[in-house]
Amino acid sequence: MSALQRQGQAAKSAAYILSTAGTAKKNAALEAIAKILTERRQEWLSANREDVAAAESAGMRPALLDRLTLTEERVAEIVEGVRQIIALPDPIGRVDRMETRPNGLIIGKRRVPLGVIAIIFEARPNVTVDAAALCLKSGNVCILRGGKEAIRSNRCAAALMREALASAGLPEDCISLVQDTDRETAHELMHLDGYVDVLIPRGGAGLIRTVAREASVPVIRTGEGICHIYVDNEADLDMAADILYNAKCSRPSVCNAVECVLVQKDVAEGLWQKALPLLDRHHVELRADGEAMKILGDRALPAAESDWDTEYDDYILAVRTVDDLEEAISFINAHNTGHSESIVTANYFKAQRFLDAVDAAAVYVNASTRFTDGGEFGLGAEIGISTQKMHARGPMGLEELTSCKYVVYGEGQVR
Repeated sequence: MSALQRQGQAAKSAAYILSTAGTAKKNAALEAIAKILTERRQEWLSANREDVAAAESAGMRPALLDRLTLTEERVAEIVEGVRQIIALPDPIGRVDRMETRPNGLIIGKRRVPLGVIAIIFEARPNVTVDAAALCLKSGNVCILRGGKEAIRSNRCAAALMREALASAGLPEDCISLVQDTDRETAHELMHLDGYVDVLIPRGGAGLIRTVAREASVPVIRTGEGICHIYVDNEADLDMAADILYNAKCSRPSVCNAVECVLVQKDVAEGLWQKALPLLDRHHVELRADGEAMKILGDRALPAAESDWDTEYDDYILAVRTVDDLEEAISFINAHNTGHSESIVTANYFKAQRFLDAVDAAAVYVNASTRFTDGGEFGLGAEIGISTQKMHARGPMGLEELTSCKYVVYGEGQVR
């Protein structure tokens, strides 16, 4: 038996205990996690500094370095996220429906954990805690496999959380980290049938597509984020410029950042007069179609066909000019990844048409795509943004980490 199989076996054993632990015990464990991460945050920050230094030496791009880096403020936000999860209602045991059949059987549908959730993610140490806390509250055991760039940060966080679990009387193996970051272990985790109930990849398009293609365990796809903003000819252009700036520049390395802006041709010149000074603050590189190049000139580079299907995770923005709303909708549905799309318009009917016709997990009117987030949606931290349509779609909070079982009460009925 391999080391990962033993880890899976331990996780499966812990899952039986956690599934019936009850809300109070789970919340106590989460409070212990919040406390230990606060009291011993310097250990976590020190480990993270080593990761960041190694990543800088290896030439990691600034936007990805930002995603890797922990600070006092970010640790405080992560801890606050854990406490927000404590305050959320526990979905486990909730009965969604109860009815009496004509034969007298009483049939109910009850929320239960998924079981053992494996999560493969890249260089974002906050995910280690967010995912573990959500899994714990929803009664699920997690096996975490992070990227090599964050291995020191992840080892420290996992060790602290396991210590907190033990102090709260739960098995340490409710949370475990794959210590080996070789590709072989990721591949083995994708095939840990019999131990893993569902696998959630969280990262770039390459990771997600590889997992979805190769895994033999069930997969929930998350995170591919080619998000668009369409600026209509009835848009408030000051508002549009502010929304575009926020969606691209507030944190370009995350999946809800905008990657492509579509501009109705009648307002293109006016929009760029207002948007360029904002985007120039971060030296955003524009890759534009022919019509936009006539306005932007040397400020942009000609877009290649691949730019319409690229998740940059950087200060790069694809720019396309369209004739009308219908062209924008058709283009978005042809090139998006089902994540988040936004229209800026003052026309109610155009807004409703966009909401109805665009195929995505989150569709916005006059707002930044950056709001697609479990915390912003009132779900607490999310384990990822599901871009599929089965079981879970959009930010995956506690309820999306549950399944159901039917419970049936009888009085001797036979069929």
